[in-house]
Amino acid sequence: MSTIEQPAPTAQHVDLGRVGLWSGALTGLDLTRLGEVAREIEELGYGTLWWGEAPGARETLTQALVLLGQTERLVVATGIANLYFRDASATLAGAATIGALHPGRFALGLGVSHAPLVEGMMGKDYGKPLKTMRAYLDAMDATRLGSPEGREAAPPVLLAALGPKMLELARDRTQGAHPYLVTPEHTRQAREILGPDRLLAVEQGVVLTTEREVGLRRGRKHLELYKTLPNYVNNWLRLGFTEEETQGDLSDRLVEALVAWGDEEAIAARVAEHHDAGADHVCLQVLGDRGGSLELDDVRRLASILG
Repeated sequence: MSTIEQPAPTAQHVDLGRVGLWSGALTGLDLTRLGEVAREIEELGYGTLWWGEAPGARETLTQALVLLGQTERLVVATGIANLYFRDASATLAGAATIGALHPGRFALGLGVSHAPLVEGMMGKDYGKPLKTMRAYLDAMDATRLGSPEGREAAPPVLLAALGPKMLELARDRTQGAHPYLVTPEHTRQAREILGPDRLLAVEQGVVLTTEREVGLRRGRKHLELYKTLPNYVNNWLRLGFTEEETQGDLSDRLVEALVAWGDEEAIAARVAEHHDAGADHVCLQVLGDRGGSLELDDVRRLASILG
């Protein structure tokens, strides 16, 4: 492991809970429906609600405020806020304001996104991920907010970290990591790098079905985008999958390693694998036949495993 550059800045304590929910469908809901869904997820007992950020979607820090204002206990977290969308001082100011309004209920997942999205959809230059993230954290640390809320402890920052170097940066400069699209083996490796004191919140895609064909079909559909993004493919190769397995239709072995399928007991078993490997929190992304759908019926059924 590398030498720690400096202690992670002080942050509010946020209890993510053992199991949460990750959904890219939230930004597609109108605000009234968004509030209704958030309140139901809170009542079902999920600890934290996560979502992503993409060009053209609802601004992510604003969405966090909407969700927090519509709920009482639910923790919300960006998974991730794309650093190319706003400069470091704006991100820090927004996060500090949210933290002041709703202390202990917000976590800032922060990431560098992917070159095809940043350059192809946003028209921006995509820098080297590690260098870009380090510079962004430097800028956040150098920002001194003059507002009253800026003088309070900010919410925790979790980096979208897959490779060893980004995980080391998460350990050295933030409160932890939010790896997306990973296996329990990756969780074990991440915990070894992060050490015992950093938060590790991992995303896990799941298909609630007892039919393997359905699980594989939905899993492959989910992975169609990700197999085109080098950051994910490189991580799969580091985990021991072959180039042949990561191309074309993707191997069954890879799909089943990344997307858990089965009944509630089988999904609970995969969650337990991540916890046993060192995860503090597992956020489930429940997949249906339609990409980006919310699958609320399955979300309700899976609430039975939260205890």
